[in-house]
Amino acid sequence: MTEAIGLLGGTFDPIHFGHLRAALEVEQQLGLAHVRLIPSARPPHREVPHATPQQRLMMLHLAMKNSDQFVVDDRELQREGASYTLDTLLSLREDFPDNPLYLLLGTDAFLGIQTWHQWQHLLGLAHIVVIARPGETMAMPTELNSWYQTHLAKANDAQVLSGKIWPIEITQLAISATAIRSLILHGQSPQFLMPDPAIQLIDQLGLYRNNDV
Repeated sequence: MTEAIGLLGGTFDPIHFGHLRAALEVEQQLGLAHVRLIPSARPPHREVPHATPQQRLMMLHLAMKNSDQFVVDDRELQREGASYTLDTLLSLREDFPDNPLYLLLGTDAFLGIQTWHQWQHLLGLAHIVVIARPGETMAMPTELNSWYQTHLAKANDAQVLSGKIWPIEITQLAISATAIRSLILHGQSPQFLMPDPAIQLIDQLGLYRNNDV
C-alpha cells in the first residue's frame, strides 16, 4: 500500500501545539505516514510574518527534532514570489507522484478557499482535509457547498491519490500565534503552549519583543 502524506502549511510564527495536535490527530485518523510542515515565505492572504523565514524554519526544526511523524519541508522558502498553494502542490506531486496527498486546512481557511489562486485545480493534485471543532458547522456559499458535496470522500477513497474532501473533527486547542506573540511582548511565558526548544530560540534571538506583534 502506498504511503499517504499530510501537508500542513502556515506561517508558523511561531509554531505551537495547536498546529501540532491538529496534525497528529489527522495523521492518526487517516493513517498517514507523516505530515509535512511547510512554512510559507510570502503568504498572499496573510500579513507578512514577524519572524524571518530563517528564524521560523529554525523554530520548526528544533520543535520537530524528536518527532518521527513530522517532516519540515522548506520548499516555499526556496521559491521566489508569492507562496501559492497550487505551486507547492505541483512541486510535491513531482516528488511524490504515486502517494495520496492530504492538504490540511482549518475551517476558516477552507471557507476562504475561493479567493485562492486557481483554487478549482487544488483537488486535481491532492485531497483536502477540513479540520473542524467537534460539532462545528460551516455556513458555505452555494458554489462552495456544491463543490464540497460533490467531492465529499467515502471510506474506500483512502488510496485515491487526490480529488476528495475529508471533514475531520479534532480536539481543538484554543491557541493562536497572535496570542503567543502578545504574551512574549508583555514579558509572560508561552510555556505549555508551544514546544520548549522553540521557546528557547525565541528567548535567545529576542523575537516578538517589540510592539509590532
